[in-house]
Amino acid sequence: MSNIELIKEERATKIGAFLVGRLLPFREKRSVGPFVFIDHMGPVSMSEDQNLDVLPHPHIGLSTLTYLFEGTIMHRDSIGTEVEIQAGDVNWMTAGKGIVHSERTPERFRNQAKELHGLQIWVALPKDLEESDPSFHQIKSNQLPSWTDGALKMKLIAGQLQNKKSPVPVHSSLYFIEIKSEENEQVSIGEQLYGESALYILEGKVRAEGNEYEAKQILIAKNAKLCSFEMEKNTTIYIFGGRPFEEERYIDWNFVSSSKERILKAKEEWKQQQFPKINGEDEFVPYPS
Repeated sequence: MSNIELIKEERATKIGAFLVGRLLPFREKRSVGPFVFIDHMGPVSMSEDQNLDVLPHPHIGLSTLTYLFEGTIMHRDSIGTEVEIQAGDVNWMTAGKGIVHSERTPERFRNQAKELHGLQIWVALPKDLEESDPSFHQIKSNQLPSWTDGALKMKLIAGQLQNKKSPVPVHSSLYFIEIKSEENEQVSIGEQLYGESALYILEGKVRAEGNEYEAKQILIAKNAKLCSFEMEKNTTIYIFGGRPFEEERYIDWNFVSSSKERILKAKEEWKQQQFPKINGEDEFVPYPS
C-alpha cells in the first residue's frame, strides 16, 4: 500500500506584481503539522527598474520563516528590526499578538539587475503563545546543523531531528530539512520523523514505490515513519512537518488564530490602523475587499 496520501502541484498565485508558487494550504490539506502556509518565490529576474516592495502589512498568531536560495530582502518591522535577509540564512519572525513588517529590495540593489528565489513559510503558534510579544531572530547559515550521508548533503533548517537541533527558536515540535543529492541515492529518514510529514521537490526527481515525481510537486505522507524514497542526481528537496495542534487553525488574509473572533478583531484593528507602525513607513497594504 502506498505511503503517499496526496500529490499536489505548485500553484501559481499573484502577490502584488509577482507570481509565486503556492504549496500550502490547499483544499484537501490545510496544514502539515504546525505548518499552515508555504510560498515558493521565484526564481525571478528583476531589471534595474524593477524592485520588490511589499508594503507594511500585519500578522497575528504565527511565526514566519524566510529562507532565500538567491537574492536579498530588506526586512523592517514594528518592533524596530531593520535587517537584510541574505541567501542561506533563516529569518524567524514571531508575530504573537501582532506585528507589522515590510519587505523590499535593499537600497544598494534598487538600480541594478538582481535575482530573487526562496521560500516563505508560516508556522502557527501554540494556543498559549498566540498572544505572546512579537520578536525577530536571524540565524546565519553557518549556525545550522549540516552533515553528509553518502552522496546526500543534509541541513536542518528549523526544529529538531533526533540528536540534532537547529538554533531557530521554534515554539512547537517540528522539522524543516533540506536534502541535496550529488548522485542517485536512497533516502530512509522515516525513523527520525514524527507527526505529519510532507516532501517538496524544488528541483530534480524523486522515485518512490515505483512512481516518479518531479520538481514543483509536494507529496503528503500517510505515515511519516514510512518515509523512504530515491533521489535522482542533482535533486533538492525539503521535508517539513511535526506534531499537529489539537485545535483547528483559521486563516484570514495574513492572520492565523485558533479563534475566529480574534481574527475578526485583528481585521477591524487593521482597518482602523490600530496596529503598531514601522518607523519611517507610512504606506500600508489595505485589508482586501
